[in-house]
Amino acid sequence: MSNLIFSPTLSLNLSGTARSDQDLIIIGGGPAGLTAAIYAARANVNPLVLVGEVAGGQAATTHEIENYPGFPEGIGGSALGQRLQAQAERFGARVQLDFATEVDFKRYPFMVKTPLQSYTARAVIISTGSSPRKLGVPGEERFRARGVSYCATCDGYFFKDKEVIVVGGGNSALDESLFLTRLVSKITILHRREQLRADPILQQRALENPKIEFRWNTVVEEILGDTEARAVRVRNLKTDQVETIETGGVFIYIGHTPNTRLFEEQLALDQAGYIITDRRQHTSVPGVFAAGDVQDPIFRQIATAVGTGSAAAIEAVHFLDEQAAHIV
Repeated sequence: MSNLIFSPTLSLNLSGTARSDQDLIIIGGGPAGLTAAIYAARANVNPLVLVGEVAGGQAATTHEIENYPGFPEGIGGSALGQRLQAQAERFGARVQLDFATEVDFKRYPFMVKTPLQSYTARAVIISTGSSPRKLGVPGEERFRARGVSYCATCDGYFFKDKEVIVVGGGNSALDESLFLTRLVSKITILHRREQLRADPILQQRALENPKIEFRWNTVVEEILGDTEARAVRVRNLKTDQVETIETGGVFIYIGHTPNTRLFEEQLALDQAGYIITDRRQHTSVPGVFAAGDVQDPIFRQIATAVGTGSAAAIEAVHFLDEQAAHIV
């Protein structure tokens, strides 16, 4: 990849006395990171995986995954994360419920700090994924976890028998809406366009579900309430009409932002903040690789994340082998 910017301050000379206490650290424990752990562990690298709060990443919040190969009946996102973790640990990966708070890729071995410990690593794979994008409207932060949610699978039970609003028109919005129909009495989906962006099968299910109603060309301007969210003020983009809709809760699915703030001064990022990689998952720093949604703004699928995770691990193992050869 010709536009990669390699750090001039990075030295790959391992002839000094400094030793890395970890061969490979994988930052992030979604499908990409855990797949990388499986491949690296099978190559006897025994990676340390910092999975964050729960294994499975963003996929763990999905109620049912139907498009991942090998599960014709579908599988829950949390269950898939648990299986991936068990498979990685079977081959020797060390999975920790911990997360990176600071990195230094300008020196070698690399430094990775967590709230619990500081590590050095001879290679790093970043698979920190992405986070739900916020509406950025008044009331959103105030009522977060008090009527405003970004995960129906996580919080849906708290809205049982209520009428709720879902904002968005992609796969996540419809998938989570269909899950919510098991719990709530009615769902109004607000979409800023006249056409959905979700897969056709999800569109068909949502359009045919009697509990789901659509409001097209509509955006949220404010979330209102007292101790909890009680209503949303919306505007029709075609008529400019403003109205207030009462609701028992607001679920927001309008896209994702890559979790790359930690790497802003360390790696080359694109304009949207995604890590730039070549076709072999190399970042702008030799020895640092990236996989999954953190470097993929286009597909954002579990299957593609798994593919990039395996590629990153293979390349990381090659990198470690090359450095070991230099020492010899």
